[in-house]
Amino acid sequence: MTTSPHTPFSPPPPLSFSPSAPPRRRTLTALLLLALSASSVAATVPSVQAAPSTSTTAGGTAARQPSDATFRVAPISWGTCPAAEPPYPDPSPRAQCATVRVPLDWSRPKGPKIGIFVARHRATDPSRRIGVLMSNPGGPGAPGSDDALYADDPVGGYTPDMLRRFDMIGFDPRGVGRSRNAECDETIIESIPARPRDAAGFERLRTLNGRLADSCLERTGPLAAHMDGESVARDMDAIRAALGESRISFIGHSYGTFLGERYARLFPGRLRALALDSAMDPARPDAERYLIEGSVTTDNTLKRLAAWCGKDPACALRGEDLVAVTDELFARADAGTLRDPGPDGPTSTEVDADQLSDFLTFALGKGSREETAKQLAALYTGRGEVRWIPTGTDVTSRLVLCRDYDFRIRDHAQYRAILRRVAEAAPHVRHNSQALDTVLGCQGWSMPPKPRPARAKGPLPPVLVANATHDLATPLPGARRMARSFPEATLFTMDVVSHWLYRRGGTEKAMRVIDTYLTDPEN
Repeated sequence: MTTSPHTPFSPPPPLSFSPSAPPRRRTLTALLLLALSASSVAATVPSVQAAPSTSTTAGGTAARQPSDATFRVAPISWGTCPAAEPPYPDPSPRAQCATVRVPLDWSRPKGPKIGIFVARHRATDPSRRIGVLMSNPGGPGAPGSDDALYADDPVGGYTPDMLRRFDMIGFDPRGVGRSRNAECDETIIESIPARPRDAAGFERLRTLNGRLADSCLERTGPLAAHMDGESVARDMDAIRAALGESRISFIGHSYGTFLGERYARLFPGRLRALALDSAMDPARPDAERYLIEGSVTTDNTLKRLAAWCGKDPACALRGEDLVAVTDELFARADAGTLRDPGPDGPTSTEVDADQLSDFLTFALGKGSREETAKQLAALYTGRGEVRWIPTGTDVTSRLVLCRDYDFRIRDHAQYRAILRRVAEAAPHVRHNSQALDTVLGCQGWSMPPKPRPARAKGPLPPVLVANATHDLATPLPGARRMARSFPEATLFTMDVVSHWLYRRGGTEKAMRVIDTYLTDPEN
C-alpha cells in the first residue's frame, strides 16, 4: 500500500517504501477546495447502479438487501483548476477540474450527497485518443487528482505517448483532500500504546482506537463510516458515467490496486484495461497471514542485503556476517544492553527489540544498501548515528483499511501467540513494523469491516499485475493472489527491493511494460 512516493503537504504515506525514487505526483494542500460543482445541463443524464442496502443481523453480520435503485449522475462540467500554494508549480495548463456529486451512502442513492474532486489532463493528440485512463495512487487515503493535474511533469508524470493517447483522470477519494478531508481528534493518538506489552496495554490500545474512531464520526459525520473501497469503486463508476464514457482504463498503485479489483468485481463490463502496480492481497488475509507475509519478505530482504555486503567494499560491515550481526543486536536488545550509538560511543539510551524491528523494516525497504549497512554498523559498534522513524498509521488510512480488511484479534493472548509465530517465520527481523502498525491500528476500531461484495457477471479484459520480488508493503504472495483472482491475468515481476514500480529510474522497465499493456491490453 502506498501513495505517490512523496507529497509536499502530507506526511509520508503509511505504506510507502521508495522515498529515494523521484516523486511521481505532487500533492497540493488538502485545504485547497475547488468552488466548482457538476451542474446539471440539458442533456441525457447517465445513471449508475446503486449498492445493495445492508442490514445487521443479531449476530453482527451484514446481510445484503437487493436494491433496484439507480443514481442519476449529472454530466461533468469542467472548470479552471485551483492554483498551487508556493513554492509548488501550478497544474498543467491542459488540466481541468470539476466536482462530481455522489451518494454519501450508496445503499441509499436518494440520501445525502457528497462531492468528489476530479481532474482531467486532455489527450494531446485527439485523433489518436484511446479513451480515459483513470488512476489511484493508493495510501490508502491519498489524494489522487495530482495524477491528472501534473500528468505532463517531465520527472513524475506520464510519457508523451501516453499523454497523446489518453485523457488522464485523477480524483481525490471520498473523505480525502479536496473531496472533504475527514477530521478526527488526533490528540488521542499520542496516548495509544505503540506496542502493547501486556493484557492491560492491549485493552488500552483497543479502547483508545475505538475512541479515535468515534471522534472521526463526531467530527466528520456519517462520511467517516463510508470511506471503504467498495464505496470508492462506485464513485469511480459515477465519474465514468459523468464523463459519458462506456468503459475506462484504470491504473492503480499499491492500495489503488485494491480499488481496481473492487471496480472489476462490481463493474466488469465497464473496464477496457486494468493495470495493477504493487498489488494488495484481494483475499482479505487475517492479521496473522498479513504479518507473516510482510515479515518474511523483510527477512528475505535482510538476507539479500547480507549477500551484497559479503562482496561489495561499499558495505560498512564487509567481512562480517550481516545476518549474524543482526541476530546479535536482537540478543543484546533482549538482554537490555543495546544502546543508541553516538559520535563517541554508545549513549545511555536503551534500544529494545521492537525498535530494532522498526528500524529494519524502514531501513531495508526505504534506505539505500550503503546507508542501511552503515547504520547497522553504528548499532553494532556503538559509534555513529541511526535515524529512527516513528511508528504508527495515520487516521485516514485506518478509516479505509479497518473497513476493507478484517485484522481483528481476540485478546492479548492471541496477539502474543501470533507474534511468536511471526517471529518464528522471520527470525532475523522478528516482524514487519509497518504491517504490525496497520494491524494494531484496527484493534478496537468501532466501525467494523464490511463484507466483500459479490462478483458481478460480465466480461473482463486481460489484467496486468506488476510487483517487485522484495516489496515490503505489498509482498509478492498477495500479488500472486491478485493475479489468480482474475480469469485472465499476467503477473510481471522485477527482482528488486522496491514498491511502486511505475516510475522512471531503476524500475522504468515496468513503466514501459505497463504503458504497452494499457495502449493494447489484448496483446
